[in-house]
Amino acid sequence: MKTKDPKKRAILESFKGGLIVSCQVQHDDPIYSDDIIVKMALAAKWAGAVGIRANSPEQIRAIKSAVDLPVIGLYKIWHDDTDVFITPTLEAAQEIWEAGAEIIALDCTEQINHEKTRAYELLPKVQKAIPEAVTFADISNYAEAKRAAAMGADIVAPTLYGYTEATKNIELPDLREFARMCRDFGEEVYMSMEGHIYTPEDAMKCIYLGAHTVIVGSAITRPHLTAKRFVDLLSGYQNNWREAERSKH
Repeated sequence: MKTKDPKKRAILESFKGGLIVSCQVQHDDPIYSDDIIVKMALAAKWAGAVGIRANSPEQIRAIKSAVDLPVIGLYKIWHDDTDVFITPTLEAAQEIWEAGAEIIALDCTEQINHEKTRAYELLPKVQKAIPEAVTFADISNYAEAKRAAAMGADIVAPTLYGYTEATKNIELPDLREFARMCRDFGEEVYMSMEGHIYTPEDAMKCIYLGAHTVIVGSAITRPHLTAKRFVDLLSGYQNNWREAERSKH
């Protein structure tokens, strides 16, 4: 059941049919500078984006100080013993909430996290500890979307399709499966599309299939990865740009 909380609904309804830009940068990215994340967010707002997705308390604070758009916050923390890296702990969720994010994104897949529990088990803990927050479930398949909807996530998106062991070789979105999620869960949650969207035309396809909003990151804010996609193909695909995209930082 979609939330009836008026503050949450106001944020969620403001996303309808719009673009959310994922503005993220790591210290080892070639485009990194102290102010790059704010410039990304300002450019997204100028373009008409309805929201921002951002990583880490530090970058969320910087964006919130300059841009008055709702922020989907996450905190990427990598460990060698797990592929779960998106807001993997309650403490991480609390930090991004305190930094100003209205929405908390977390891994809601079946994967085992660093604490040796299923990633999705964190969702109810966040809902209980931070009831004012809108929750965003990053999933990788239909079954995980179904469970996240049943657990009361406000937003569900296949963000992690291509980042789990079962889907790690995927480069293109599974629009047929996404359409099925929208059909089956669109009345319960705000279904959003995130991952493997590289053109405005692909984004529009997702809206037609039932997406409430579309989130785009690498194709807009990570020009080094966009350039690498071209180079990889022009060189006979001797090197896979996805390895760089999935690298731990």
